[in-house]
Amino acid sequence: MQIFCYLCNFTLKFHLKTEMAENEEVYHIPALLEDTVKGLNINPKGIYVDATMGGCGHSRAILQQLTAPGHLYSFDQDMDAIERAISDPLFTPVHSNFRYISNFMRFYGHRDDIDGILADLGVSFHHFDDPGRGFSFRWEGPLDMRMNRKSQHDAAWLLNNLDEQKLADIFYLYGELKNARKLASAIVKYRSTHTLTHVEHLLDVVRPMINPRQEKKELAQIFQALRIAVNDEIEALRELLTQSVDLLKPGGRLVIITYHSLEDRLVKNFMKTGNLEGKQEKDFFGRTLSPFRLLSSKPIVPTEEEVERNPRSRSAKLRIAEKI
Repeated sequence: MQIFCYLCNFTLKFHLKTEMAENEEVYHIPALLEDTVKGLNINPKGIYVDATMGGCGHSRAILQQLTAPGHLYSFDQDMDAIERAISDPLFTPVHSNFRYISNFMRFYGHRDDIDGILADLGVSFHHFDDPGRGFSFRWEGPLDMRMNRKSQHDAAWLLNNLDEQKLADIFYLYGELKNARKLASAIVKYRSTHTLTHVEHLLDVVRPMINPRQEKKELAQIFQALRIAVNDEIEALRELLTQSVDLLKPGGRLVIITYHSLEDRLVKNFMKTGNLEGKQEKDFFGRTLSPFRLLSSKPIVPTEEEVERNPRSRSAKLRIAEKI
């Protein structure tokens, strides 16, 4: 039996790596792939949701373990991802933000019978490496940052229209920048005579206030903050978490990969207590009431080998909880 399990595990890893090399190099390399699949504890005939399809890295790995009537539904609000979706009878791509997961699952006939929900909250390589999307400070291009290109407001709109206090809040709350007020003030001053439309405009404004020794780190924080605000990422995550409780069946797994402290804190508190505030409610006997059981007290992080292969996985943290 041990030999058989070892061979199965080896075969899974071989197929995952082969599929990745052939299909995922261009669009995205998923972080913590094997740990994520293991964490879902996949039932071959179960119903699963990949809330963040991207380049189908995690989705493909899940599908490799499913057999009919098992099925996987994968969400993505970016049409680029939908157009690259897998063609498989056990797979349904859903062109939507995962904040609407309950509506779509009810449409497909699933209210409370889902075996596992996965969300990898990282941004695809495709987005960072496409100058036309404006996600990275490394390229010249429009200040867009919209995951869904049909969304009304892009990053340029926020920078040119939000008041100084709201801009400061974005940089402080979502980028954890200590000089948030100075950044907001400089942007407001600049836009009194100019319009910020491109990445290079923003860099001209913020670089004088950044420590040259930490330029990449602070620029990354600025762009992260704007991206989160443009896509309303924190509120969408809150909605996904609260809806997951009712959607998962007893024994179902909630598997989330985060990349910054704001997301991770929210996921950790929710998995531990069952509420977004992280308030521990107890019964008459003093036992903590929660719809979930944590499967590890600490998050799973990439190995040194994985970080070497995929440096962008460095900040990934995987948390897993099981519905009671």
